[in-house]
Amino acid sequence: MSLRPVPVCLALCAALLLGTAACMPPQWGANAILHPYRRPVTRTPSHAYDNLYFAGDGLVLKGWRVRTYMPRRGVIIYLHGIGDNRQSSLGLVSRFVPKGYDVIAYDSRGHGTSQGDTCTYGVYERRDLKSVIDSLREEHVILFGVSLGAAVALQEAADDPRVIGVVSVATFSDLRTVARDRAPFFASEGNIRDAFTLAEAQGKFRVDDASPIVAAPRIRVPVLLFHGAADTDTKPAHSQRVHDALGGPKKLALVPRAEHNDVLNHEWVWDAISDWLDQVVMAPATP
Repeated sequence: MSLRPVPVCLALCAALLLGTAACMPPQWGANAILHPYRRPVTRTPSHAYDNLYFAGDGLVLKGWRVRTYMPRRGVIIYLHGIGDNRQSSLGLVSRFVPKGYDVIAYDSRGHGTSQGDTCTYGVYERRDLKSVIDSLREEHVILFGVSLGAAVALQEAADDPRVIGVVSVATFSDLRTVARDRAPFFASEGNIRDAFTLAEAQGKFRVDDASPIVAAPRIRVPVLLFHGAADTDTKPAHSQRVHDALGGPKKLALVPRAEHNDVLNHEWVWDAISDWLDQVVMAPATP
Protein backbone atom coordinates (compact mmCIF):
# COMPACT_ATOMS: atom_id res chain seq x y z
CA MET A 1 0.00 0.00 0.00
CA SER A 2 1.35 3.41 -0.89
CA LEU A 3 0.87 6.68 0.86
CA ARG A 4 -1.34 9.18 -0.90
CA PRO A 5 -0.03 12.60 0.03
CA VAL A 6 -2.48 15.44 -0.19
CA PRO A 7 -1.26 18.57 -2.01
CA VAL A 8 -0.19 21.53 0.07
CA CYS A 9 -3.29 23.13 -1.27
CA LEU A 10 -3.24 26.50 0.04
CA ALA A 11 -6.75 26.50 -1.12
CA LEU A 12 -6.06 30.16 -1.73
CA CYS A 13 -6.12 29.27 -5.43
CA ALA A 14 -9.63 27.91 -5.19
CA ALA A 15 -10.77 30.99 -3.38
CA LEU A 16 -9.15 33.23 -5.95
CA LEU A 17 -10.91 31.37 -8.73
CA LEU A 18 -14.23 32.41 -7.22
CA GLY A 19 -13.46 36.07 -7.63
CA THR A 20 -11.70 38.50 -9.89
CA ALA A 21 -8.60 40.53 -9.41
CA ALA A 22 -10.74 43.49 -8.44
CA CYS A 23 -13.39 42.02 -6.16
CA MET A 24 -12.21 38.98 -4.21
CA PRO A 25 -13.03 39.51 -0.53
CA PRO A 26 -9.86 39.01 1.55
CA GLN A 27 -11.81 36.81 3.96
CA TRP A 28 -12.26 34.15 1.28
CA GLY A 29 -8.55 33.78 0.82
CA ALA A 30 -7.85 33.96 4.56
CA ASN A 31 -10.41 31.22 5.29
CA ALA A 32 -8.93 29.01 2.59
CA ILE A 33 -5.45 29.39 4.07
CA LEU A 34 -6.40 28.95 7.72
CA HIS A 35 -9.11 26.30 7.69
CA PRO A 36 -8.20 23.05 5.89
CA TYR A 37 -10.67 20.32 5.10
CA ARG A 38 -10.99 17.91 8.04
CA ARG A 39 -10.90 14.36 6.71
CA PRO A 40 -12.22 11.64 9.05
CA VAL A 41 -9.98 8.71 10.05
CA THR A 42 -11.62 5.57 8.67
CA ARG A 43 -8.80 3.02 8.70
CA THR A 44 -6.35 1.80 11.32
CA PRO A 45 -2.98 -0.03 11.18
CA SER A 46 -3.00 -3.75 10.51
CA HIS A 47 -0.26 -4.16 13.13
CA ALA A 48 -0.87 -3.79 16.86
CA TYR A 49 -0.92 -0.14 17.89
CA ASP A 50 -1.59 2.17 20.82
CA ASN A 51 -3.94 5.13 20.68
CA LEU A 52 -2.13 8.16 22.05
CA TYR A 53 -3.01 11.72 23.01
CA PHE A 54 -0.20 14.25 22.65
CA ALA A 55 -0.14 17.64 24.29
CA GLY A 56 0.61 20.09 21.50
CA ASP A 57 1.12 23.81 21.83
CA GLY A 58 -2.11 24.65 23.64
CA LEU A 59 -4.18 21.78 22.27
CA VAL A 60 -4.46 17.98 22.16
CA LEU A 61 -3.37 15.89 19.19
CA LYS A 62 -4.64 12.36 18.53
CA GLY A 63 -2.27 9.72 17.18
CA TRP A 64 -0.97 6.17 17.05
CA ARG A 65 2.19 4.41 18.06
CA VAL A 66 2.78 1.23 16.08
CA ARG A 67 5.51 -0.79 17.78
CA THR A 68 7.79 -3.08 15.87
CA TYR A 69 7.83 -6.76 16.71
CA MET A 70 11.38 -7.10 15.37
CA PRO A 71 14.64 -6.03 17.05
CA ARG A 72 14.13 -2.30 17.39
CA ARG A 73 16.20 -0.06 15.12
CA GLY A 74 14.62 3.33 15.57
CA VAL A 75 11.57 5.58 15.67
CA ILE A 76 9.96 7.27 12.67
CA ILE A 77 7.48 10.12 13.14
CA TYR A 78 5.13 10.54 10.20
CA LEU A 79 3.68 13.96 9.32
CA HIS A 80 0.82 14.16 6.83
CA GLY A 81 -0.17 16.81 4.30
CA ILE A 82 -2.87 19.46 4.43
CA GLY A 83 -6.42 18.14 4.39
CA ASP A 84 -5.11 14.67 5.26
CA ASN A 85 -4.70 12.75 8.53
CA ARG A 86 -2.61 10.03 10.18
CA GLN A 87 -4.33 7.37 8.10
CA SER A 88 -1.95 8.09 5.22
CA SER A 89 0.87 6.65 7.34
CA LEU A 90 -0.36 3.11 6.74
CA GLY A 91 1.91 2.51 3.74
CA LEU A 92 4.90 3.55 5.83
CA VAL A 93 3.73 1.35 8.71
CA SER A 94 3.35 -1.73 6.52
CA ARG A 95 6.87 -1.35 5.14
CA PHE A 96 8.95 -0.27 8.11
CA VAL A 97 7.38 -1.76 11.24
CA PRO A 98 8.51 -5.22 10.03
CA LYS A 99 12.00 -3.77 9.49
CA GLY A 100 12.43 -2.80 13.13
CA TYR A 101 10.97 0.71 13.33
CA ASP A 102 8.33 2.06 15.63
CA VAL A 103 6.08 4.47 13.72
CA ILE A 104 4.39 7.44 15.36
CA ALA A 105 1.63 9.14 13.37
CA TYR A 106 -0.71 11.85 14.57
CA ASP A 107 -3.27 14.24 13.17
CA SER A 108 -1.90 17.74 12.80
CA ARG A 109 -3.78 20.60 14.46
CA GLY A 110 -7.04 21.28 12.68
CA HIS A 111 -6.94 17.87 10.99
CA GLY A 112 -8.48 14.46 11.62
CA THR A 113 -9.49 14.08 15.25
CA SER A 114 -6.98 16.53 16.73
CA GLN A 115 -8.04 19.81 18.28
CA GLY A 116 -7.66 23.19 16.63
CA ASP A 117 -9.14 24.68 13.49
CA THR A 118 -6.32 26.63 11.89
CA CYS A 119 -3.28 25.67 9.84
CA THR A 120 -0.14 27.82 10.07
CA TYR A 121 2.11 25.76 7.75
CA GLY A 122 4.76 24.99 10.33
CA VAL A 123 4.70 27.99 12.67
CA TYR A 124 2.64 26.32 15.41
CA GLU A 125 2.91 22.84 13.93
CA ARG A 126 6.63 22.61 14.65
CA ARG A 127 5.94 23.51 18.28
CA ASP A 128 3.40 20.68 18.36
CA LEU A 129 6.01 18.33 16.89
CA LYS A 130 8.55 19.34 19.52
CA SER A 131 6.00 18.51 22.22
CA VAL A 132 5.32 15.13 20.62
CA ILE A 133 9.04 14.33 20.61
CA ASP A 134 9.29 15.49 24.22
CA SER A 135 6.54 13.07 25.23
CA LEU A 136 8.22 10.12 23.50
CA ARG A 137 11.42 10.55 25.54
CA GLU A 138 13.48 9.28 22.63
CA GLU A 139 17.07 10.39 22.11
CA HIS A 140 16.87 9.97 18.35
CA VAL A 141 13.96 10.21 15.92
CA ILE A 142 13.59 10.26 12.14
CA LEU A 143 11.00 12.57 10.62
CA PHE A 144 9.06 11.51 7.53
CA GLY A 145 6.95 14.30 6.09
CA VAL A 146 4.71 14.58 3.06
CA SER A 147 3.88 17.96 1.51
CA LEU A 148 2.87 20.20 4.45
CA GLY A 149 4.29 17.54 6.78
CA ALA A 150 7.63 17.72 5.01
CA ALA A 151 7.73 21.47 5.53
CA VAL A 152 6.98 21.04 9.25
CA ALA A 153 9.63 18.33 9.59
CA LEU A 154 12.30 20.51 7.99
CA GLN A 155 11.47 23.48 10.18
CA GLU A 156 11.72 21.38 13.36
CA ALA A 157 14.91 19.60 12.27
CA ALA A 158 16.74 22.92 12.16
CA ASP A 159 16.64 23.32 15.94
CA ASP A 160 15.97 19.91 17.52
CA PRO A 161 19.10 17.81 18.20
CA ARG A 162 16.98 14.69 18.65
CA VAL A 163 16.17 14.63 14.94
CA ILE A 164 18.79 12.51 13.17
CA GLY A 165 17.34 12.57 9.67
CA VAL A 166 14.45 13.79 7.53
CA VAL A 167 12.61 12.26 4.59
CA SER A 168 10.91 15.10 2.74
CA VAL A 169 8.33 14.38 0.04
CA ALA A 170 7.08 17.31 -2.07
CA THR A 171 7.82 20.12 0.36
CA PHE A 172 7.17 23.77 -0.35
CA SER A 173 10.06 26.18 0.13
CA ASP A 174 8.01 28.91 1.81
CA LEU A 175 4.35 29.73 2.16
CA ARG A 176 4.40 33.09 0.43
CA THR A 177 6.08 31.72 -2.70
CA VAL A 178 3.90 28.65 -3.12
CA ALA A 179 0.75 30.74 -2.75
CA ARG A 180 1.90 33.08 -5.48
CA ASP A 181 2.85 30.11 -7.67
CA ARG A 182 -0.70 28.78 -7.40
CA ALA A 183 -2.56 32.02 -7.87
CA PRO A 184 -4.37 32.32 -11.25
CA PHE A 185 -3.17 34.90 -13.72
CA PHE A 186 -6.03 37.30 -12.97
CA ALA A 187 -5.29 37.51 -9.22
CA SER A 188 -3.66 40.76 -8.30
CA GLU A 189 -0.79 41.09 -5.88
CA GLY A 190 -3.17 43.11 -3.73
CA ASN A 191 -5.67 40.22 -3.53
CA ILE A 192 -3.01 37.85 -2.28
CA ARG A 193 -1.42 40.37 0.06
CA ASP A 194 -4.75 41.25 1.67
CA ALA A 195 -5.65 37.59 2.18
CA PHE A 196 -2.30 36.95 3.87
CA THR A 197 -2.64 40.02 6.09
CA LEU A 198 -6.04 38.87 7.31
CA ALA A 199 -4.85 35.28 7.78
CA GLU A 200 -1.93 36.50 9.88
CA ALA A 201 -4.22 38.51 12.13
CA GLN A 202 -6.76 35.73 12.59
CA GLY A 203 -4.24 32.88 12.83
CA LYS A 204 -1.80 34.83 15.01
CA PHE A 205 1.27 33.97 12.97
CA ARG A 206 3.61 35.54 10.41
CA VAL A 207 3.41 34.12 6.90
CA ASP A 208 7.14 34.61 6.39
CA ASP A 209 7.86 32.40 9.43
CA ALA A 210 6.44 29.39 7.56
CA SER A 211 9.64 28.81 5.63
CA PRO A 212 11.62 25.57 5.26
CA ILE A 213 14.15 27.43 3.11
CA VAL A 214 14.98 29.77 6.00
CA ALA A 215 15.41 26.76 8.29
CA ALA A 216 17.47 24.75 5.78
CA PRO A 217 20.94 26.26 6.43
CA ARG A 218 20.63 25.28 10.10
CA ILE A 219 19.83 21.64 9.31
CA ARG A 220 23.00 19.57 9.73
CA VAL A 221 21.50 16.07 9.72
CA PRO A 222 20.96 14.02 6.55
CA VAL A 223 17.93 14.97 4.46
CA LEU A 224 16.48 12.87 1.65
CA LEU A 225 14.15 14.81 -0.63
CA PHE A 226 11.77 13.51 -3.28
CA HIS A 227 9.60 15.54 -5.61
CA GLY A 228 7.45 14.67 -8.58
CA ALA A 229 9.02 15.96 -11.78
CA ALA A 230 5.52 16.60 -13.16
CA ASP A 231 4.18 18.24 -9.99
CA THR A 232 2.16 21.30 -10.96
CA ASP A 233 0.66 21.83 -7.48
CA THR A 234 3.98 22.49 -5.77
CA LYS A 235 6.65 22.79 -8.42
CA PRO A 236 9.88 20.76 -8.14
CA ALA A 237 11.79 24.04 -7.82
CA HIS A 238 10.57 24.23 -4.21
CA SER A 239 12.45 21.08 -3.19
CA GLN A 240 15.41 22.17 -5.30
CA ARG A 241 15.65 25.47 -3.45
CA VAL A 242 15.45 23.73 -0.08
CA HIS A 243 18.06 21.19 -1.17
CA ASP A 244 20.46 23.90 -2.28
CA ALA A 245 20.10 25.74 1.04
CA LEU A 246 20.58 22.71 3.32
CA GLY A 247 23.61 22.79 5.56
CA GLY A 248 24.21 19.05 5.95
CA PRO A 249 24.25 15.81 3.94
CA LYS A 250 21.50 15.91 1.34
CA LYS A 251 20.09 14.17 -1.68
CA LEU A 252 17.25 15.19 -4.01
CA ALA A 253 15.52 12.79 -6.38
CA LEU A 254 12.99 13.99 -8.94
CA VAL A 255 10.53 11.22 -9.76
CA PRO A 256 9.87 11.09 -13.52
CA ARG A 257 6.27 11.75 -14.59
CA ALA A 258 5.11 11.85 -10.97
CA GLU A 259 2.64 14.52 -9.91
CA HIS A 260 2.17 15.81 -6.37
CA ASN A 261 0.29 12.73 -5.15
CA ASP A 262 2.30 10.12 -7.04
CA VAL A 263 5.79 10.17 -5.60
CA LEU A 264 5.32 7.29 -3.17
CA ASN A 265 3.59 5.07 -5.69
CA HIS A 266 6.98 3.82 -6.95
CA GLU A 267 8.71 0.91 -5.27
CA TRP A 268 12.15 2.24 -6.17
CA VAL A 269 11.38 5.30 -4.04
CA TRP A 270 10.61 3.10 -1.04
CA ASP A 271 13.77 1.07 -1.71
CA ALA A 272 15.80 4.28 -1.75
CA ILE A 273 14.24 5.36 1.55
CA SER A 274 15.04 1.99 3.10
CA ASP A 275 18.67 2.15 1.98
CA TRP A 276 18.98 5.72 3.26
CA LEU A 277 17.53 4.74 6.64
CA ASP A 278 20.07 1.93 6.94
CA GLN A 279 22.80 4.57 6.75
CA VAL A 280 21.14 7.18 8.97
CA VAL A 281 20.27 4.93 11.92
CA MET A 282 23.90 3.87 12.21
CA ALA A 283 25.15 7.46 12.44
CA PRO A 284 24.28 8.15 16.10
CA ALA A 285 26.15 5.00 17.19
CA THR A 286 29.28 5.94 15.28
CA PRO A 287 32.01 7.48 17.47
